Amino acid sequence: MDENSPFVAHPIAHVRSPYARRIDAPHQSTVVAGTETGAEAEARIEFVDGLPAEAFADLTGFARIWLLFVFHRSEGWKPRVRPPRGDGKRGVLATRSPHRPNPIGLSAVELVAVEERALRVRGVDLLDGTPILDIKPYVPYADAFPQARAGWIDAVDAAQGSHSAPGPKRPRRPTDTLHD
Repeated sequence: MDENSPFVAHPIAHVRSPYARRIDAPHQSTVVAGTETGAEAEARIEFVDGLPAEAFADLTGFARIWLLFVFHRSEGWKPRVRPPRGDGKRGVLATRSPHRPNPIGLSAVELVAVEERALRVRGVDLLDGTPILDIKPYVPYADAFPQARAGWIDAVDAAQGSHSAPGPKRPRRPTDTLHD
């Protein structure tokens, strides 16, 4: 594949989540203040027919996994967006906005159980039906960088408190409930 070739991906699973609408889901999986229950939600990752069980057999024992997914309700993107924290617009690639050039997301979730054709997870911020492109184990020595700088977010944390985030918002217009 050369750098100008299109890339095609197919879901390996879909999320069965309690979040049907964007306004119901937290902005980040671990920031649940303002959600209906105020707790991290449980969900199921249901594998598509044809994916061999051997593909996910050795996930047992991992505390967390990475989900690579598609923002399947995305309706386009802009180079600058207004994140829920901070003032003003930011470059989309410096945010976690679902409105991206390629609507791909990444979320680290707690792996509760490996089931026959599914994974039970906790701490999701994904809408019901979200297509999962890939799953990778979370490996603490390689994936955790607690001293890493977070650009403009560090200034927001200093002003508003670490890990502050708004809860789910009320929709401004009907299309707001179709995305995330």
